[in-house]
Amino acid sequence: MTGRNDPLYTEFAPAERSSPDEIERQARLFVDMGLLHQFLDAIPTALMVLNKNRQIVFANRPLIQATGQDSQQALLGLRPGETLGCIHSATHVGGCGTTRFCRECGAVRAILSSLSGRQAVEECRVIRHKDDEQFESLDLRVWTTPLPYEVEQFVVFSLVDIGHEKRRQALEHIFFHDILNTVSTLRLASEMLPKNEPDDQKQLFDAIAISSERLAQEILTQRDLLAAENNELETKATPIHSGEFLQKMIQSASALPAAQGRDIRISPAAAQIEFFSDAVLLGRVILNMIKNAVEASAPDQTVSIDCQAAENQVEFSVHNPNYIPPAVQHQIFQRSFSTKGKGRGLGTYSMKLLSEQYLKGQVSFVSTKENGTTFFARYPFF
Repeated sequence: MTGRNDPLYTEFAPAERSSPDEIERQARLFVDMGLLHQFLDAIPTALMVLNKNRQIVFANRPLIQATGQDSQQALLGLRPGETLGCIHSATHVGGCGTTRFCRECGAVRAILSSLSGRQAVEECRVIRHKDDEQFESLDLRVWTTPLPYEVEQFVVFSLVDIGHEKRRQALEHIFFHDILNTVSTLRLASEMLPKNEPDDQKQLFDAIAISSERLAQEILTQRDLLAAENNELETKATPIHSGEFLQKMIQSASALPAAQGRDIRISPAAAQIEFFSDAVLLGRVILNMIKNAVEASAPDQTVSIDCQAAENQVEFSVHNPNYIPPAVQHQIFQRSFSTKGKGRGLGTYSMKLLSEQYLKGQVSFVSTKENGTTFFARYPFF
C-alpha cells in the first residue's frame, strides 16, 4: 500500500518517471534532428515533446522564453504542470498528473489520449503562484499529437493562452444577459409610471431604485475584478459590525431574481463581531457566496449565513443543503469554471482573488452528501 509520500503514489495518471540518463538520451534524439529542431523553434506557439512518462524531452524556444529559462536544459524531465507552476503539481511526490484535481485537467487527459494513439484538443485551467502572496489563473487550450519514433512513443504538446477569450465570453454574458435584463426591468417600470395611479407608483419607484442599484453594482463589480487582476485595486479598511453587515447582505441577496422563493436567514447563533476590512470588497465576496448558495438551492430550501470568531479571525460561512459532485469540487475557484454554462465562472474565482490577494483572508468549502455545502471566508480582525 502506497502513501502520499511514496514516489509512485497517484490518484490519477501513473507517477513513474524516466531516469535522468534516459531523459538525456531522448533529448539528444531531437537535438540530432537538426532541421526538425529548427522547424519546431520557428513555430510561434509554445510547444514541448513528452515521453511515455509525460516528461519533457524537447522544448521549443517560445516555451523556453515563456518560462523565463535560458535553455531547455532546466525543463528536461519536468511535466507540463510543473513547468507552468500549477499549485497541484507539488501536492504529491509523484508530481503533475497524480492528484485528484488532475482528473479534471484537460492537459493530462489530452496527453493520456495521445499516449494511446489519438490526437486530442482540450481546455485546461491552471492556478499558479506568482509569488509567496499572489496567484494567477491561466486558461489554456492544448493540442496533443502522438509521435512514434522507432520503438518509442512521444507526444507533441502545444498550448496557447485563451484567457482573453474566456474573459470576453464572461463579459458578453454579463453585459448582454445580466445587465440587459436589469435594463429591461428599468425600462418597463419607467414606461408604466405615467400609466399608473399615484398610489401604485411607489411600487414602481421602488423597482426602479432596486434595479438601478443592481445595475450599478454589477458594473462596479466587473470594474473591481479587472483592477484586481491587473494589481491596480486599492483597499480601504473601515470598522465593520458583523451583524449590521450581514443584514445588508441579506437585503441585497433577497433582491436577486434567483432568491425568489428561497429562505435566506442569519443563524441565531451568529456572533456580533467588530473588525476592520474593506466593506465594499468584503461585500462582493460574501454576496457572491450567498448568490451561489441561492442558485444551487431549490425554492423550498434554506440558505443559512453564520459569523463566528475563529483563531483570532472573523469567519463567515454560507450553507445550502445540496451536495457538489467531486468532479465539480475539484474545479471550484478556477477562473473560467462554472456549472452555469459557457461564459460564466468568475464568481468563486473572484471570491478567492479578492479575499486572498486584497483582504488578507482565505476562502474554502466543504461539501458532503450528508451535510450539504458550506463555503467559508476568514479574515483578520485588523
